[in-house]
Amino acid sequence: MSQPDLFVVCKNCGAEVSPYVTECPYCGQRVRKRAPKIDRAGGAVQPKRRRRARLPRFRADEIAGIAPEIRPYATFGLILLCVAGLLVHAADTSLDIGYVVVFPDQGSLASDEVWRWFVTPFLHGDQLGYAFVALIAVGIFGMLLERRFGPVPVLAIFVLAGAAGSGLAVTLETPPLFENPAFYPVFGANGAALGLLCAWLVDDRRAAGRGEDRENDMLGVYVIAVVLVLLSLTSEEANIAAAVGGAVAGALLGLALPAFTRKSAY
Repeated sequence: MSQPDLFVVCKNCGAEVSPYVTECPYCGQRVRKRAPKIDRAGGAVQPKRRRRARLPRFRADEIAGIAPEIRPYATFGLILLCVAGLLVHAADTSLDIGYVVVFPDQGSLASDEVWRWFVTPFLHGDQLGYAFVALIAVGIFGMLLERRFGPVPVLAIFVLAGAAGSGLAVTLETPPLFENPAFYPVFGANGAALGLLCAWLVDDRRAAGRGEDRENDMLGVYVIAVVLVLLSLTSEEANIAAAVGGAVAGALLGLALPAFTRKSAY
């Protein structure tokens, strides 16, 4: 190990001076730009310790794995489209949504027009109660998913789960449990809402299996799920097959959610 020099020779006057000064005390000539650091420990100079990078503390509104600055624009957009459908129907009650929704007792006809499966989740006619319950669930679980995974999974789950529910209702030809079922089309966001709920639930339970405690209120989640299922059994416009199809599609899509995890949120 190299030892520090005992003295330094001034180039101007040739005097031997301390290695810890910057100017020669005899002639005033500058010896070096800055004095070396003194090893007060009596040994070699210890390398500087690098500070370990620490994550900032959670904000008051921050949840583990969720970026609070992310605005759920996709969720808001889906709800606005559904609300716009309500407003258009309220402005002109003579509009016949039968041209764009599906009827489970006309399976062959609806199967030939698959585009209806993707349109019907956005329409609620004049059923404000049905729309309120379904869109509340869409808002809750859409925002949770969007803040954790971004807008693309939310849009995909809503559209695909809603279409899967409509398609299953048409394929099974299962009308609601009422008289004259031909007059009760399948429409509304009930299947899409259950799809978002089940996708979120699958991801949350998988996280719990990995030991991640997200401290979610699971009782509230199950209550919302039961309400949506009961809505499908009791509402003339909803359909239990559409609810089941949306839930199954959402659960399957929930298995792919980790691919969209926002790394910067952790």
